[in-house]
Amino acid sequence: MHSALWKLTAAAQAAAVRDGDVSAVELVDAHLARIGEVNPAVNAVTQLLAERARTEAAAVDRKRADGAELGPLAGVPFTVKESTAIEGVPTTFGAERFRGLVARADAPPVARLRAAGGIPIGHSNMPTLILAGVHTRSELFGDTANPWSGAVTPGGTSGGDGAAVASGMAPLGLGNDSGGSVRIPASFCGVAGLKPTYGRFAADHRIGPDDPSLVAQLLVVDGPLARTVGDLRLSYEVLAGADPCDPRTVPVPLYGESLGRPVKVAMVTDPGGRGVHPSVREAVESAADALRDAGYEVSEVADVPRLDEALEAYARMTRTEFATTWPVVKPLLGEGGHRYIERGMAEAAPVGLTEYLRLTGVRMGIQRAWAQFLEEYPLVLGPVFTEPPFAPGEEVRDDEGYRRVQSAMRLCTATSFVGVPAVAVPTGVVEGLPYGVQLIGRSYREDLCLEAAEAVERRLGVLTPIDPRP
Repeated sequence: MHSALWKLTAAAQAAAVRDGDVSAVELVDAHLARIGEVNPAVNAVTQLLAERARTEAAAVDRKRADGAELGPLAGVPFTVKESTAIEGVPTTFGAERFRGLVARADAPPVARLRAAGGIPIGHSNMPTLILAGVHTRSELFGDTANPWSGAVTPGGTSGGDGAAVASGMAPLGLGNDSGGSVRIPASFCGVAGLKPTYGRFAADHRIGPDDPSLVAQLLVVDGPLARTVGDLRLSYEVLAGADPCDPRTVPVPLYGESLGRPVKVAMVTDPGGRGVHPSVREAVESAADALRDAGYEVSEVADVPRLDEALEAYARMTRTEFATTWPVVKPLLGEGGHRYIERGMAEAAPVGLTEYLRLTGVRMGIQRAWAQFLEEYPLVLGPVFTEPPFAPGEEVRDDEGYRRVQSAMRLCTATSFVGVPAVAVPTGVVEGLPYGVQLIGRSYREDLCLEAAEAVERRLGVLTPIDPRP
């Protein structure tokens, strides 16, 4: 059993430690051995915290020996994106400029996972400063490979966590999402991912003492990646809740009132009518069949509310805020790291103050339209990415590649703009590559998304862990 510990779910790993079947040190050592075996090919884990993880595992074992109650993640290793602080470890953002930026404290979600018994085993790779592209390539650590195939990207910007979880280096990864950055790596790597509602999980995204500006406050949310939806649920229960470290968080119950049966689901296969690959359409339809079998009422709808307006407002607002700091940020991105954002600013030019303020009102109207839509359909089923996984760096090679990637992630972009929760869940493998869908729900009803994703998983199965493939 001990040699296969890394294959177990996070829930099973924690139960084994609590029951005394294995020690937390044995569990950590099993994952360190797996990292040593596969990370040279995948390059997902950047700063390995081997001795520190063993020390923390030994502390868990002492607590058990003393008869203390262990948490729901007792001894479970997890990776942490390079943009999220682990106390005493550099938070590099993948940039040379921040190589020595040692964190003084854990970021709130790291603290929550650790308080539940989890053990950070290493930082994970990301695009430099989260701005260099969708493919996970950083100035400091290079490219992360998709463990399914080196010919395609693992996605981003939480691609290091997606690849690490998929290949068994950790059962959980902590990423963040402002337009698909948890859901796209989950889909491309064949794992599950949760983007929570704005204000559900506490976070701290500061670089230095100053808080980020409005768009970064509204769009970026931290979220877990895992091989099973059950492990996402376990992480959700640990991470949720108000925290004085983050004034945006709200004390909303983990589980809302029952909606009765059947729950209505709006299925959209081609958001905006811009085209969808046949394999992606098939993934959505197979998930719809799984939901129907589980008792959901699934109806195909023409589209989601005000998609084009959401995409336009998202682009204008984000590019405007980028423009205010671009002269300072651009030199920090390393060679070629500027191309992704500059292509974006060329596609959607920054706007003046009057137009920016108007767009904040547009966002409110779009949120209202979504709330009304979700009143009729508490869940939306749709693609994470409307195309197959793409080649590493395609989004920065030329204008056509940039537009293709931006278009394919449009449902992720819109739902981040609205702030609603979503769970990405795998649906199967086509020509050697995993595909997935997302279940989008009402604000603060992550429970509905998780329940529906579990129904899809029961029917269509779990795809990982896998051994890396060339």
